Amino acid sequence: MHDNALIAVQNLGYKLPPCKRMQTAARWILRDVSFTLERGALCAVLGPNGVGKSTLLRMLAGMQTPATGDVIRRGRIGYVPQAVHPALPLSALEMTLLGCSGNIGLFGAPRRQDYDAAYAALARVEAAHLAARSFSMLSGGERQLVLMARALAAEADILILDEPTAALDWHNQALIMRLLHDLADEGVTVITSTHAPQHAFEFASHAILLFDADRFAFGTPAEVMDEAALSTLFHLPVYRIPLLEQDGRPGEKMAAIPVFSAAVFSAPEPLSV
Repeated sequence: MHDNALIAVQNLGYKLPPCKRMQTAARWILRDVSFTLERGALCAVLGPNGVGKSTLLRMLAGMQTPATGDVIRRGRIGYVPQAVHPALPLSALEMTLLGCSGNIGLFGAPRRQDYDAAYAALARVEAAHLAARSFSMLSGGERQLVLMARALAAEADILILDEPTAALDWHNQALIMRLLHDLADEGVTVITSTHAPQHAFEFASHAILLFDADRFAFGTPAEVMDEAALSTLFHLPVYRIPLLEQDGRPGEKMAAIPVFSAAVFSAPEPLSV
């Protein structure tokens, strides 16, 4: 692991145990996943439902023990799950303040600077107006904004997010992805799962494609997210087209266009990843 790397993954794997009640045998979810991310990288994790994206992120965050391999981390971890159901009735501000808990201590009370940090984090995700509202009464999208604010308040070196834009409209998706890009520019290493290839094309420096337990690809979006790979990943035709610059010429950034109406699709073979 070189000096500028904040996270290194070596031969990581996770295996589900057998289940007698469901009469299922043990099976691998992920196997032999390896990659390294430097300070300031923004890595998008893509793959179909059930392929192991959330499992991978939990192992990266240290919340789940891998069956094989190692994760080496440098710095403070911030983790944003898909959903949180607090046992206590908390306001959006109180939920955000939990991000400052590492600075407060087990029996301490939030300080003025902690409240300032929490309000600033809410403002950065355009959710300051939610501060006094009950977290449990917020919509799914509003909760995701508050959880993002909580992660910002933690001032993490490595930020890991599980589908942070899943419940958001396009404006708030753009808000979160621009924010993650800004954090990466500030030196935070960001790893986020998404079902939108466009997020990776427009904002990410790296991408991880999870095809199945034994196949993954890691590299820049331009390197690994070609039409064959994306079509195989999502089991329907996906085309890449260049986005136009202001002068009308094709630019370097790409757009991913899925064909949802395709009734039957066979992935191009063979696929090299």
